[in-house]
Amino acid sequence: MSIDPDNAPGPVVRPYAMTGGRTRSRYELAIEALVITTPQGEERIVGLNLEQQSIAAMCRQVRSIAEIAAGLRVPLGVARVLVGDMADERIVRVYQQPDRDEAPDLALLERVLSGLRKL
Repeated sequence: MSIDPDNAPGPVVRPYAMTGGRTRSRYELAIEALVITTPQGEERIVGLNLEQQSIAAMCRQVRSIAEIAAGLRVPLGVARVLVGDMADERIVRVYQQPDRDEAPDLALLERVLSGLRKL
């Protein structure tokens, strides 16, 4: 019997166990915030836990928080906490727009949505 990767069971560990039960990051990370692994993160990748290793490997190329959550198959809140912790440890660097009172860029949101549909 083969397992279809699209219908594979979810993670064995409950998502919020990955964050120690925390549902919020110290940072307000937007869904479209961009993340990239730092040189220090590359050096430390072997000593990271499985989720952090996955994020560091994914973010060798710039990824959004939404892409990270989809890639790990975890809720956005979990991805935000994990990435926030990694940013604190300088394993990844996060780039996001400064807080603005205006509406989000529609073209950017459409690109993120298109990327999520491709996953």
